[in-house]
Amino acid sequence: MHGEYKVPGGKLVVVDLEVAGGALRNVRVAGDFFLEPDEAILAIDAALEGAPATTDTAGLAARIEAALPDSTVMLGLSSEGVAIAVRRALARATEWSDYDWQLIHDTPQSPALHMALDEVITAEVAAGLRPPTLRVWEWDSPAVIIGSFQSLRNEVDPAGVERHGVDVVRRISGGGAMFAEPSSTITYSLAVPQALVSGLSFADSYAYLDDWVLEALADMGIKAWYQPLNDIATEVGKIAGAAQKRVVGPDGGRGPCCTT
Repeated sequence: MHGEYKVPGGKLVVVDLEVAGGALRNVRVAGDFFLEPDEAILAIDAALEGAPATTDTAGLAARIEAALPDSTVMLGLSSEGVAIAVRRALARATEWSDYDWQLIHDTPQSPALHMALDEVITAEVAAGLRPPTLRVWEWDSPAVIIGSFQSLRNEVDPAGVERHGVDVVRRISGGGAMFAEPSSTITYSLAVPQALVSGLSFADSYAYLDDWVLEALADMGIKAWYQPLNDIATEVGKIAGAAQKRVVGPDGGRGPCCTT
């Protein structure tokens, strides 16, 4: 079994292992991280060897911490990151490169249509009618978008939005209200299979699905970082936020998630 996990703000952790008799066997941890002393990598492998395959992320991380030499220095790596890579291997998680992605970047659309497209595209990925999809939005009018569990009465001033010509729509995911307007907001949606985030906690999946955005910002010279639970920040404050919606697949199990 093979699992990979990019530590937020750090390096890639790769784990190869087997399971025999309900326990981890032949565990090998690798990656592009930095680790001192050299024997620490052997201690990590040994700590995981024989662990029950049902051990959760916290339990695996605790085993690693207990086995590390006192002088251990980890750069771009953490015990939790290794544990997550193990859980992803056990869950047979997929990677970004395992899929042929569909990219949608259309002309500006109305706020109501954007909300409908999010729901329809996610449902189509769940039903196997569409590959994993990245959609980049453009807005044709200003809008306030409220989360699926927010109160319209508590979040929006009806007279104010009417006076300023602002549409109010509700998205399928949770989180807080946001304001968007043409040419001032970059918005995207990911509709991905559950297998892509297998082995990750709900919280960890936010960092995992945000990592490509951080790399894109870095390519543009913008120093940004992931801010738990679901934000991206810079020195001047929050510049982006994400919200997820998990849906039921056609077999009744967990289907894809949509991140906006």
